Amino acid sequence: MLTSKQRAYLRGLANTEDAIIQIGKENVTDGTVSLVDEALKARELVKIRVLKTASDDAKDIAQTLVARLPGTEIIHVLGRVIVLFRFNVEKPQIILP
Repeated sequence: MLTSKQRAYLRGLANTEDAIIQIGKENVTDGTVSLVDEALKARELVKIRVLKTASDDAKDIAQTLVARLPGTEIIHVLGRVIVLFRFNVEKPQIILP
């Protein structure tokens, strides 16, 4: 569980990053989940863009991803952008305050 200070720090880091994953009309598929899982292993902090063709709301998609990826936390959902975080025990990339 992250504190509000840690969430604010991660939001600041995500602000300068580009979205590396896009979710479209098929919403959350097994392939999407595995892609997000790999990105979280490599980066710890992932920014996802939900396209206009997606039938689900960005908050619903974020909840679905968190439910299917244990240990993942929602940092931010603003409009059609989702920011997720999962701490990597083996190779930590981000040092939280």
